[in-house]
Amino acid sequence: MNVVGKKVTKKLGKKIQRLRKEMGYTSQESFAETLGLSRTHVGHIEQGRKNPSMEVLVKIAKKLRVEISDLFGKN
Repeated sequence: MNVVGKKVTKKLGKKIQRLRKEMGYTSQESFAETLGLSRTHVGHIEQGRKNPSMEVLVKIAKKLRVEISDLFGKN
């Protein structure tokens, strides 16, 4: 992954983490459970270490009650 891609992935992860906490999911584990994902997978996404698939992005956006495009907007 190039430098720009890494920055986007990291920014996306921080946005997901912020929105998750705002929605009341205080732990990655509880959030991951509602998504049907492992806590490790959610952790890697929030840390910017993994790019989520489109399927996972759709699940996350629905659970956070935002549009997918909102995940990439300003923090």
